[in-house]
Amino acid sequence: MKNNQIIRRFAACAVAGTMLLSLCACGAGKDGKDDTYKVAVVKQMDHASLDEIAKAITTQLDSIAQEKNVTIEYEVYSGQNDQSVLKQLGDQAIVDGVDAIIPIASTAAQVMALCAQDTQTPVVYAAVSDPKTAELTGLDYVTGTSDALETSVILDMMLTQNPDLKKVGLLYSLSEPNSATPIQEAKEYLDSKGISYVEQTGNTNDEVIAAASALVAGGVDAIFTPTDNVIMSAELAIYEQLAQAKIPHYTGADSFVRNGAFATCGVNYTDLGTRTADLAYQAITEGVDGMEDVYYMDGGLITVNTETAKALGIDSQVFGQLGEVVEVTTTKE
Repeated sequence: MKNNQIIRRFAACAVAGTMLLSLCACGAGKDGKDDTYKVAVVKQMDHASLDEIAKAITTQLDSIAQEKNVTIEYEVYSGQNDQSVLKQLGDQAIVDGVDAIIPIASTAAQVMALCAQDTQTPVVYAAVSDPKTAELTGLDYVTGTSDALETSVILDMMLTQNPDLKKVGLLYSLSEPNSATPIQEAKEYLDSKGISYVEQTGNTNDEVIAAASALVAGGVDAIFTPTDNVIMSAELAIYEQLAQAKIPHYTGADSFVRNGAFATCGVNYTDLGTRTADLAYQAITEGVDGMEDVYYMDGGLITVNTETAKALGIDSQVFGQLGEVVEVTTTKE
């Protein structure tokens, strides 16, 4: 085995059997040493937010391998937002003897924690907004990073942009654990301000498009979506309709904004992915004992899509008094 060897294999596998073929030789070359580690990175699905996190994780794993003079072998998989596929991937990772599983997003984390229950293989999740509600706290072999929202800050942004706000649309998926707490927080905030709201949900792209159309027809002044993976995957399909209707879409992550939503105030997902990789290496080499149940990331970064702002007729620097504003344009990826 050569020091500093980094084996990078990227996959978007729907069939877990592929993992067996790609990881079966990973133990070779250890020569009795503990300086080769195997990691499975499992995205809940494919979309900009989770892709950004996965890239940050693998980039940092590369850096750690070089810095620590070890070998880190990893695979990146997508569960395609299908729990049965996620379960296959998780079970196969355990069979293949990985040293850690890094699931990205809440459902992926829940499934991986279940798969690793018997072996106590470290599960180091990324981007779980509400780990307690997702029942990921209090587990001896589970830790990770949270992208928990400060919901009130985003709704404050709405009122900063439109002090006459009368009606807000809440757009989310019922299948997303990430959405439950911030949606409840949004309702409580809006009730306290005497602002009405209407809810629309969707679990598929077509349902999300229909839900967005219903909110447009309902005459909402703005729309709020938390860090909801289902809505994120459909953002490119709805942002133009919302902009044409002059309805700003406030969201839980900057990746939404890069896909056409108006604005957010939240966590930087590259930083989150980097931190998650560091925690995974710590869990592998030192054990999860002594680590926190969850590590919260600092938020507060305001991101505005300047193209969408122009279409809405809103000054992209309207939130300048609230904090640092990063301006982005729409990228269709």
